[in-house]
Amino acid sequence: MGLNNWIHDTNLRVARSPVGRWFRLENSGHAKERKGSFFFTELRGGLATFFAMAYIISVNSNITSETGGTCVCPPEGLADNCATNSEYLLCVQEVKRDIVTATAAIAALSTFCMGLFANLPIALAPGMGLNAYFAYTVVGVHGNGMIPYRVALTAVFVEGWVFLGLTLIGMRQWLARALPASIKLATGVGIGLYLALIGLTYSAGIGLVQGGSDSPIELAGCASQYIDSDTGSCLSSQKMRSATMWVGIFCGGIMTALLMMYRIKGAVIFGILLVSIISWPRTTPVTYFPYTELGTSMFDFFKKVVTFHPITHTLNVQQWDISGHGGQFGLAFITFLYVDILDTTGTMYSMARFAGAIDEKTQDFEGSAIAYMVDAISISIGSLMGTPPVTAFVESGAGISEGGKTGLTSCTTGIAFFIAVFFAPIFASIPPWATGCTLVIVGALMAKAATDINWRYYGDAIPAFLTIAIMPFTYSIAYGLIAGILSYITLNTIAWGLEKLSGGRIVPPNKDESDPWSWKVPGGFLPPWVKRAAHGKKDFWRADEESHGVAESESFGSSQERVALEKGQGRDESVPPKAV
Repeated sequence: MGLNNWIHDTNLRVARSPVGRWFRLENSGHAKERKGSFFFTELRGGLATFFAMAYIISVNSNITSETGGTCVCPPEGLADNCATNSEYLLCVQEVKRDIVTATAAIAALSTFCMGLFANLPIALAPGMGLNAYFAYTVVGVHGNGMIPYRVALTAVFVEGWVFLGLTLIGMRQWLARALPASIKLATGVGIGLYLALIGLTYSAGIGLVQGGSDSPIELAGCASQYIDSDTGSCLSSQKMRSATMWVGIFCGGIMTALLMMYRIKGAVIFGILLVSIISWPRTTPVTYFPYTELGTSMFDFFKKVVTFHPITHTLNVQQWDISGHGGQFGLAFITFLYVDILDTTGTMYSMARFAGAIDEKTQDFEGSAIAYMVDAISISIGSLMGTPPVTAFVESGAGISEGGKTGLTSCTTGIAFFIAVFFAPIFASIPPWATGCTLVIVGALMAKAATDINWRYYGDAIPAFLTIAIMPFTYSIAYGLIAGILSYITLNTIAWGLEKLSGGRIVPPNKDESDPWSWKVPGGFLPPWVKRAAHGKKDFWRADEESHGVAESESFGSSQERVALEKGQGRDESVPPKAV
């Protein structure tokens, strides 16, 4: 009873302090205090969120470093040379360590600011899916993609500020609703398959599949020394014999899935750590630190355990001269912008509703404008550190399910990420086969959204399927979105034209089963604060007490919320599939 009394008294004292009033804890006396929010509960929720999403530090560094960052291997542009040049590979290891620091640092800063200023229990970090698009499509493995690493970071930087401007003028609402519901859902499923394919390959996964000489893709699973140098394929006698692959499958895949089945918190982190610990000893066949120049360099850094690794290769390296990259720069920029808007808006709204921070009258969530501004500015700051776009994480549901209701939860998560900055040697030494199955599991969680796609009407179903299929088959999120949007416009525009020309006689038999679509935003295009300012209200940033209709952050509707809950970052098992 003594401990319980102390916890109760401490909760009460903190609630009545300025800290309690700022975060609107229960018993703080604030007019809008959040019932059920207590100091120690918020701390526990923050730690739960951190352990649910800490995997992003290692996964993001593994994926992003595949680009080679600012490293250049001579002669420039030859991927085969890049894979064997020791000087280049040592440079890439430095880039990976930079990205570890950058990922933890931007997650700490953005999440802490989200809690402090927006008072929401939502965590931010470089987003899964977007980082894969950044690494494998925009920049490409060893820099053989659409645009160089420096130019890609410029696109991310510009995207953040454009996102901020769109938030302020209200364009965000329209862009978030402009995609048909089936395309929105299909985007999440397609990204899931895209991530799963990455997790199955050699570059950032367990090495189960690879490109084949006689087929586009084939079974692999052999050790690197048994890959034919001419064809790039595994020797037939050595397929499925890679020790690292089997460690990744059983310890990182099956073990993690079993823990998730029993709803063990931090299951993903446990699986990654288990495979990593098995791979750290240098004398085993699955070691991540072989007795080579590269392996010794990695092991020497790993032995430091606790150290601060300054960002040296990826800090403020934007290239502002984009001449020669105009079209590809524009494609990357637009994709970053649109996917990030869908990602962030859907995730934030769903998590705010799950936390009970939704105003049922206006369908807005508290601190929505500030939340979107924090996210937008964090995107640009993250690009200065060398990371892909920052976004809200659905893993925030882990902390909310533990009782987190206020920004104090996010502040706790942010502090935990800050501490992780000083453990860069540990996070930089997590092998790709430790995170490969994590990507496959995340893809499995995302695939569930396919059940909500409108498969009954072909005008919705076929564009959705093309979106899903094109993303992994072309290794590009952008091409999948383009295929889905163009096919949707083509099919439904022709059907609409035939209906008009025939006077309503030529109509698909089940047109009434199609998903409704409109470019109009309920409540008008402009956000409420612009309308209040136009009417001469001096404190236009404050909502009208008698205000009715839709406020600054519109409800996405159940389909878009499901996109957020089922997409690339996965979701906590305690979050309801339909949090509406």
